[in-house]
Amino acid sequence: MDIKERQRIIMEKGAANVTKWIGSSASVFLHTILFIISFLVPYLGLVSFERMLLVLTTIVSLEAIYLSIFIQMSINMNNQNIEIIQEDISELGEDIEELGEDIEDIQKDVDEIQEDTKEEQDNEKKESEILLSIQDTLILLKKEIDQLKHSGK
Repeated sequence: MDIKERQRIIMEKGAANVTKWIGSSASVFLHTILFIISFLVPYLGLVSFERMLLVLTTIVSLEAIYLSIFIQMSINMNNQNIEIIQEDISELGEDIEELGEDIEDIQKDVDEIQEDTKEEQDNEKKESEILLSIQDTLILLKKEIDQLKHSGK
């Protein structure tokens, strides 16, 4: 990682932290205290009211400029993360489609196996019926042979 990359990461983390802090209750409390102090300073005679307003306006303006920059940086980072997530979702969608195709292929194979199994069972049943028929015929033939033997004696 080069120096520019490190600086970019530090800036992004800093922007995220500042933006997060500015949106916190502590920030609201601190700003409220600072505004109260700013308006009390002229009444204590430390600075003139106009000078306090000039300094306060300048500080608030600078703060708003930097805050808008930090917010935009956070938005840009979020947009990059959203793009990465969208790419991941797209890849997952493609993977799911491929899985669906694989499942269809497997289902076809299962159907073919079931058909083959049924055909095999049908063939075994036919063979069994043929064997029983042959057995019955042999039994009849044996009886006839036995009758012929007994009748010829």
